[in-house]
Amino acid sequence: MAREFIVPGRIISGTGALETAKTILKKMGKKALIVTDKVMVELGNCAKAEQILAEEGIAYSICSEITGEPTDIMIEKGLKQYREENCDFIIALGGGSPIDSMKAIGSLVENGGNISDYMGKEIDVKMPPMAAIPTTAGTGSEATQFTIITDTKKDIKMLLKGRVLMPDLAIIDPQFTMTAPPAITAATGLDALCHAAEAYTSRKAQTLSDTFALSAVKRIFQFLPEAFRDGKNEEARVQMSIAALEAGIAFNNASVTIIHGMSRPIGALFHVAHGLSNAMLMKECLAFALPGAYSRFADLGRAIGAADEKDGEKEAAEKFLSAVERLTKELKTPAPADVGIGREEFFKAIDKMAHDAMESGSPQNTARDVSEEDLKNIYKKLWEA
Repeated sequence: MAREFIVPGRIISGTGALETAKTILKKMGKKALIVTDKVMVELGNCAKAEQILAEEGIAYSICSEITGEPTDIMIEKGLKQYREENCDFIIALGGGSPIDSMKAIGSLVENGGNISDYMGKEIDVKMPPMAAIPTTAGTGSEATQFTIITDTKKDIKMLLKGRVLMPDLAIIDPQFTMTAPPAITAATGLDALCHAAEAYTSRKAQTLSDTFALSAVKRIFQFLPEAFRDGKNEEARVQMSIAALEAGIAFNNASVTIIHGMSRPIGALFHVAHGLSNAMLMKECLAFALPGAYSRFADLGRAIGAADEKDGEKEAAEKFLSAVERLTKELKTPAPADVGIGREEFFKAIDKMAHDAMESGSPQNTARDVSEEDLKNIYKKLWEA
């Protein structure tokens, strides 16, 4: 069966990527809305982008109001600023939240309305040019046709999709990931691992996505622990930036599965960062998914050296799961209670979370049949570890 494979319009990666990209940015427009957050401003990362724009004579306006997971309210404010400042293209600088916000703002520039209008629909509108500069090695949003925005009225994280959301330019410069603290490095790196592992074991996996997914998984197991231990290790940061990009390309074309489906409701209701909720769910979700795709998980186990050809598929798959568990422990992944989630409050929300997860469609991509009741049981198991 023929399949489409989508990647960003242009990708520039490696040390000095931002400098290399400046002539391309000049062709994108006359005034950019830089969508970022206050931390990027405080760390001086935004100033680096501003300098490049100034060198090329490109005007800009800074929208640094993206705090935590993006909401429909933040998108409305960003859109207002874009219009009032007469911007004609958008640059996102930051983790997944600013990049997702850029896509959402862009989708409303021509058509107006509210971002929640697109829930359950394919976004197919005229977009302004968009450039993504990720500052974490994890979300892969610079390489996807997805954006995740919280609907504050319904308390749900909307997974919105459209080919037009794919950035025209992805600038993968590891200089921006050097400032990420260990906890962010771990959470975003495990997010990338989820992307790659889910893409490889998804019902929608295809040959090209498999290539990127396997490469990402191998890089992450090799370089994430070192990036976590020593954030100034440039080689580890370079390799993790590439791994996050590879994982983003993989899941953009093969989709995600049960982990992401269950993660979004936790983020929406308890305001836990996306990568962190993924990491908390990884062990139990993969343990559930394993029996539906032993051969695929076995490939992953062999790819990282946890298993070899002597191991049968079930054994090799289980060795991959054990390696994931060891990695999450090494990276000090917290339990729900450690991030301030109350047990009673969590259990009261389980029915809604399971329903919202199934509604997103992601769990159904799992190679094993999954029901709402299965999701409820997995949520409960998070408190048994």
